[in-house]
Amino acid sequence: MKKLLTSLLAVATMFTLTACGGDSNADKPYAGQELHLYNWGEYMGENFISGFEELTGAKVVVDYFDSNETMYIKVANGEPYDILVPSDYMIERLIQEDLIQKLDKDKITCMDELVDAVKGLPYDPNNEYSIPYFWGTVGIVYDKTKVSEADLEKEGYNIFLDTKYKGDIYLYDSERDSFMMALKALGYSMNTKDEKELEEAYNWLVKCVETMEPEIVTDEIIDNMAQGRKALGLIYSGDAAYVMSENENMGFYMPETGTNLWSDAMVIPKNAENVELAHEFINYACSYEAAMDNSSFVGYTSANQEVMDELASGDYEGINAYVPRTGNDKDEVFEYDEATRKIISDYFSKVKIAASNAQ
Repeated sequence: MKKLLTSLLAVATMFTLTACGGDSNADKPYAGQELHLYNWGEYMGENFISGFEELTGAKVVVDYFDSNETMYIKVANGEPYDILVPSDYMIERLIQEDLIQKLDKDKITCMDELVDAVKGLPYDPNNEYSIPYFWGTVGIVYDKTKVSEADLEKEGYNIFLDTKYKGDIYLYDSERDSFMMALKALGYSMNTKDEKELEEAYNWLVKCVETMEPEIVTDEIIDNMAQGRKALGLIYSGDAAYVMSENENMGFYMPETGTNLWSDAMVIPKNAENVELAHEFINYACSYEAAMDNSSFVGYTSANQEVMDELASGDYEGINAYVPRTGNDKDEVFEYDEATRKIISDYFSKVKIAASNAQ
């Protein structure tokens, strides 16, 4: 795919220069076609979409979502997209509810380019439905001038209950990752279905919001921590990599009690209107040029092995947040369970109310 992309882009450039004002896309394999992509906001490189359009002659129409749940509602209601980029547990749900289709393996040519650690994960063990896009972990971003690594090693996620840092922490506005943090702090699996353990995690979070005066944020944590506005916060590894690249005083720590090893992957909905072009897009997104554009611009870890290795020793050298941790048997991938999801959702609503009342 790398060689194909390079050669086709070269041909496309020559054609553009000699077309004398004609349609430079007219002779390309998917000229006049459209691909409808539903992706996270700020999750693509500067040239990612234009590169695919230049390669294929197709037009890409992009819609953006800010949560898996927002994406799910549209897909469940039948809105037509050709490519989605949901997270692991949501892919498992989409498979269970028969909302996405199996990939045509004969048309997927990129598997050998991908990192082994992000292939064959529990939500899709044979990659029958999904091909990884970005991957990473969740951990603690911290200001090294305010927080000691000794505290982090001693307390792990329980540092979010340490009154030494009262009023100086960010929590991430995500029910799943908040409960992951609480469950891991208590020594439990983040995929527990035990209602007593879930209740303990709820009480842990209530204690946190009632005693620690946290600011509950989403993407605001990125610029705020880059500017050193708080001592520490819960953060996705890709965002931490950016923060650390912007501010040398920032560090990233993953407690030994485990964390969420997450993956966002490309899937094709059951009602996709351009399945052939969707397969082309998956191969393109995994190719060296496209993956390098994506990862170097966004900061999240590429699923392309060559890109990950190159950036780890280049732009993100010395930034431990860029390459996800592997080998800790307490790190887990989220599993989807509807009953547990409802319990966590109800509990997190109460946590938010407690946080509001504590202000």
